[in-house]
Amino acid sequence: MRETIRGLGALWGVYLRALGKWVGVALAAGALCGAIGSAFHLGVAYATALRAAHGWLLFLLPLVGLAVVAVYKALGTEGQSTNDILEEIHSGHGVSIRLLPAIFLATLLTHLGGGSAGREGAALQMGGAIGYQTGRLLRLDDSDLRITTTIGMAAFFSALFGTPVAATVFAMGITSVGRVYYAGLLPCLVASLTAYGVSAAFGIAPTAFAVTAPALAPVMLLRVAALSVLCAFVSVLFCEVIHFAEAGAKRLLPDPWLRAAAGGAVIAGAALLLGTTDYNGAGMDVVARAVEQGSAAPAAFALKLLFTAVTLSTGFKGGEVVPSFFVGATFGCAAGPILGIPAGFAAAIGLTAVFCGAVNCPLASTILALELFGAEGLSYFALACALSFVLSGYSGIYSSQLILYDKLKARYINAQTNAHREGEESAAGGNHT
Repeated sequence: MRETIRGLGALWGVYLRALGKWVGVALAAGALCGAIGSAFHLGVAYATALRAAHGWLLFLLPLVGLAVVAVYKALGTEGQSTNDILEEIHSGHGVSIRLLPAIFLATLLTHLGGGSAGREGAALQMGGAIGYQTGRLLRLDDSDLRITTTIGMAAFFSALFGTPVAATVFAMGITSVGRVYYAGLLPCLVASLTAYGVSAAFGIAPTAFAVTAPALAPVMLLRVAALSVLCAFVSVLFCEVIHFAEAGAKRLLPDPWLRAAAGGAVIAGAALLLGTTDYNGAGMDVVARAVEQGSAAPAAFALKLLFTAVTLSTGFKGGEVVPSFFVGATFGCAAGPILGIPAGFAAAIGLTAVFCGAVNCPLASTILALELFGAEGLSYFALACALSFVLSGYSGIYSSQLILYDKLKARYINAQTNAHREGEESAAGGNHT
């Protein structure tokens, strides 16, 4: 009996030491990500307000593109992206600390000039870099460095959006669909809550929308299911257009300086032609109108997709998640009433479903919907995420994301998004070995 007690004591000692280590790392990384994330959030907000007050800044977008290229060349981070953060978690390739100032400055410049991009690409890259370098500073081993990278991603996402639980689940699930390192659950959550607290101390309000969900009813479930199917195809279109534009721009204009200048000119010219800047910047104001007022132009989702594809493919920086919010919300707002769904609630469903299909994270997407829109429509949001996840196939905005298990059958495939096609065909045929 005494030996059993000693054994349990030793085991608890191991657990407590591990707990102390990870809570300490999470608090440090969360506080740092919260502070830098808050500065980044305020910087993007100021750049957006400055551009709104001085419309002529839009016509400097070609020069802004050149400045973005110059920043990446000066810091030696050309070609690095969110996919490099995912590769660190997969293979332990490491993350350069120079990526932090590069994406910080480049994203601010992009928003100042009016490029159509989000913030979360910067969040995942800066957070991943902070988490990785924190682990290196503490001399943690390779497996722990992968967790610290995830911790940073979760914390920075939480600081920007004010959704700590969704940030935790998203950071843990984005790298490999079908596998989660649960050793990172507690530290990711602690870091996310810490970063959320720091951002709140800076006066940054969490992202949230006022929307009323219909009562749960079979007819409305069918209508939401129909909209979710459409949103799944929109998410595939979103991913395919983004990747096609990136490959096409590099083939057409191999020189990065010329590519950035040309992209800036196209975006500025398109905004002038349309007579609106709704499709420049992140566009969260348009998302808010779609969800809370049920108002969106029928072609808004397609125009935002094109603006974002040109922006990101020509070298400007930011991210794809907020544009996916815009595309989903405006598509849902336009298509929902045709199916008999209130426009504002349809926009919330569209935002959730398109985001889910683009990132292949159904649980994180469902939790995100709860934190953005409240729990009233939980069953509808869960249904939308489930359908979009299955029907979006193996496409995704992050090409380094791994799909470990077939979406249609309990079968291990271990394939990267956007590179797996035979799995879809064989799954549809029903012959699996």
